[in-house]
Amino acid sequence: MRRFSFFNASALTLGFAFLYLPIVLLMIFSFNESRLVTVWGGFSTKWYSTVFANKGFMDAAWVTVRVGLVSATLATILGTMAALVLVRAGRFPGKTLFSGMVYAPLVMPEVITGLSLLLLFVSLDFDRGFWTVILAHVTFSMCYSAVVISSRLVTFDMSLEEAAMDLGASRMATFFQITVPIILPSIVSAWLLSFTLSLDDLVIASFTSGPGATTLPMKIYSQVRLGVTPEINALSTILVVLVSTGVIAASLLTKRREVQRRREERAAVAGG
Repeated sequence: MRRFSFFNASALTLGFAFLYLPIVLLMIFSFNESRLVTVWGGFSTKWYSTVFANKGFMDAAWVTVRVGLVSATLATILGTMAALVLVRAGRFPGKTLFSGMVYAPLVMPEVITGLSLLLLFVSLDFDRGFWTVILAHVTFSMCYSAVVISSRLVTFDMSLEEAAMDLGASRMATFFQITVPIILPSIVSAWLLSFTLSLDDLVIASFTSGPGATTLPMKIYSQVRLGVTPEINALSTILVVLVSTGVIAASLLTKRREVQRRREERAAVAGG
């Protein structure tokens, strides 16, 4: 076992500081009284009230939430279907092409993805707006869902499904009553990842959005180009807190379900 040396501690500290110190400074200066973001003028929460009073920010936030909810749900459903095909369908003609198409958005630059989708919508004479952004987000986030869920399906114990079908359950009932509850933590993780990717996206949304479909990252970027203000810091702090709360809650829920599952397995073994 390797000892935790001073060098390792220093490298770990510097790494975490590089990642999280800018976020901490942003959150601190969101409570700055002064309008100058680099000059501390005292403690104040007035910028948070300014954010909620800004109709442009609120409209963009509502669009972002709706896009994230719809696109994450669709991406998770399609990702689950793709994962089932990749893991359980065996060899079939075109599987290599199908796998490449599923995983391509993982390595494709966002500019290329956004531009190709823009050309597609223009060629189809499809008006850009709310639904084009959703289609774009589903396109690039579905592959992440497929990767997360397929990693769980690879280690899935098929004997559980076989036992359910031996007892008379249909394939559909087995899937929804046996398979889905077992892989539910990975499905939830895939949904949260897709939702986070949708909230974070700027480049692809910029290519595929239209009137009335301005997302929050696009709104923030347009404001930052004119200069960073404590109002932007306050909005960013709200997003950090919301995302952190969601991740912690999902982690606790997943851990609780895992503990409950192990307890039930031990009870079943003891009872048998």
